[in-house]
Amino acid sequence: MNYTDEQIAVIGDSIIQALKTVYDPEIPVDIYELGLIYDVQISEEGEVKVVMTLTTPNCPVAESLPAEVREKVSAVEGVKDVDLELTFEPAWNKDMMSEEAKFELGILF
Repeated sequence: MNYTDEQIAVIGDSIIQALKTVYDPEIPVDIYELGLIYDVQISEEGEVKVVMTLTTPNCPVAESLPAEVREKVSAVEGVKDVDLELTFEPAWNKDMMSEEAKFELGILF
């Protein structure tokens, strides 16, 4: 079964909500607002590709955080399969954070 553009948009919104429940254990902000999610692509068949990074390549949750992301995205209704790509290009920096995240962490006044 192929999804319509509207259904893909709903799945995309649900994926973003799921990603907002995943937190970097060292920073009290979700990974979506932190800017760790570089891209989310959804095919008409419900196959999802997530491109993400970590705050540093030697992040202590380098194993568990991508697994948690894959698990949360897989649980979204309509998602058939998740391909998760971990990248460090471009390297993450605080400018990638949302205004909300910067405010939360006291970087934005």
